[in-house]
Amino acid sequence: MVSSGVTLLTLLFSVLVPQKMWYAPSQPMTVTIKSDKDVTLELTDFTGKVMAAKGSADVAASQSVDLKTVFPDTANAGTFVLYAMPKGESPSQAGAPKDFVGTPLVIEVIPQPQQLQAQQAAMVTHILPLQYAVMTTDAGTMTEAFYYDFAPHTVDNFLWLAMGGYFDGTVFHRVVPGFVIQGGSPLGDDANPNIRSAGGPGYTINDEFNSRQHQEGVLSMAHAGDPNSGGSQFFICLDYAQTQQLDQKYTVFGKVVEGMDVVKAIGGAKVNGELPDKPVKVTNVEILPVTEEKNPYGALLGGAGK
Repeated sequence: MVSSGVTLLTLLFSVLVPQKMWYAPSQPMTVTIKSDKDVTLELTDFTGKVMAAKGSADVAASQSVDLKTVFPDTANAGTFVLYAMPKGESPSQAGAPKDFVGTPLVIEVIPQPQQLQAQQAAMVTHILPLQYAVMTTDAGTMTEAFYYDFAPHTVDNFLWLAMGGYFDGTVFHRVVPGFVIQGGSPLGDDANPNIRSAGGPGYTINDEFNSRQHQEGVLSMAHAGDPNSGGSQFFICLDYAQTQQLDQKYTVFGKVVEGMDVVKAIGGAKVNGELPDKPVKVTNVEILPVTEEKNPYGALLGGAGK
């Protein structure tokens, strides 16, 4: 669901440029090196484990390569991250390399529906840039990274809404001290407190419950209590001692990696029940590509459950 125009524009300014964003099982997974220097490719899974290359992973400047021939693991279901490093750099032992160039690519090899798996149906692959969000509020700014591996559709939905300006001007309409702060409702500032939590984008998305814990700073999707009833509302956890009860009942899809002081300030607001007296406004959510200079995923990759 990520806006293809915005995403492709991002890719145009990157070193790693896929031929397209979706690949059928029978198609080569072609990526071009848009650089005037040779590079060495490195592939990791989303825990930071380095995946072995078949032969050389060096690619000449301006040349194209089929990733399936270089990294056989891309034939298996999973979420991977592809990096381009200056040629000759040694692959990292674990986690993201610190000297990559351009924006890494997320490679989602998606399994087919269960009813087709018995027929050994092949898998479709989705390639997109590794991105993060900077959410600016009246209380300050927070940086958010995403669990593409555990909740790919939820991440896509959040990025698509954010890039379209959906969250700009909304408020954190629900605050439960020591528990969560909740936002994402277009009706969050309505004068009628009974409908503030009722707003959504006009559609719902499927739940992607997973093993990620609702630790402090985690982003998770709110829902209406029924299966697959979430849309745009999300919450940020304040204290795992209180939020652990939410594990595998709500979709964890990201984490605040910078700006927890802002989250706690919002969570410390004066409230009437769960309604803040002065709701904090989200002025802007900017979606940005990861670069060597700014990589909020450095601590996230390899930190399973954290």
